Amino acid sequence: MSECTHDCSSCGENCGERKDPQSLLKEPNPKSSIKKVIGVVSGKGGVGKSLVTAMMAVLLNRRGYHTGVLDADITGPSIPKAFGIHGRALMQDKCILPCKSGKGIDVMSVNLMLENETDPVVWRGPIIANMVTQFWTDVLWQNVDFLFVDMPPGTGDVPLTVFQSIPLDGILVVTSPQELVSMIVSKAVTMAGMMNVPILGVIENMSYVQCPDCGKKIYVFGESHLDEVVKKYNLNVLARGPLDPQIASKIDSGSAEQVEAPWLDAAADTVEKLLKN
Repeated sequence: MSECTHDCSSCGENCGERKDPQSLLKEPNPKSSIKKVIGVVSGKGGVGKSLVTAMMAVLLNRRGYHTGVLDADITGPSIPKAFGIHGRALMQDKCILPCKSGKGIDVMSVNLMLENETDPVVWRGPIIANMVTQFWTDVLWQNVDFLFVDMPPGTGDVPLTVFQSIPLDGILVVTSPQELVSMIVSKAVTMAGMMNVPILGVIENMSYVQCPDCGKKIYVFGESHLDEVVKKYNLNVLARGPLDPQIASKIDSGSAEQVEAPWLDAAADTVEKLLKN
């Protein structure tokens, strides 16, 4: 435990100094209007979490909803590039304005605050966590139906800040078929349980490669262990996505809104129901 500052509003410890239970949730910008907030998480990096985040925003946008992406992966921001956004965020009436994609998806990322988008973010944990909080409290998210939060992997400062500071309506857990899937899902499930945030379901990315000639699915990472893991935690598998170089190419070129991802339709249905229930 670090040295006590006697400021319970910025501390998650339940020590003797804490007199009354206090919520650490932050209020959004007073001018913001956000209906549902969905976190996209993973217990490790490299599983395509940002891809899933971008595509969920695209799919719900195609269904007529106003969507946004809060890029909380401060040290590895990739959302602006996926949408082909290279400008800088502007200020208006003391509010930070998110940048917009070609189809009107709101995007806020640290890359939109830097002088050069290739500049590294060499900050310590508390500063990074504070930046994420500012993306919630200082950014004007106007009439957003679904705000997707692309969270960094793991259970460190920034994921903890998101869970404690932003009122998440649910999370999507992204994983891959390797043996590590049990660890990935377990970490995400445990953290969500500690923070009382519901898990909407699990998305397995890079499940297979589909032969361009015969259409046969080739499981390059071997047999998936996801079904046995989700059964253990009573979760639903919402999608199994392909390892597709064409999707990767479009994301790298900033054309996320041109990607077709029917394998994510069930996940989009699950998120959409949050507004209808």
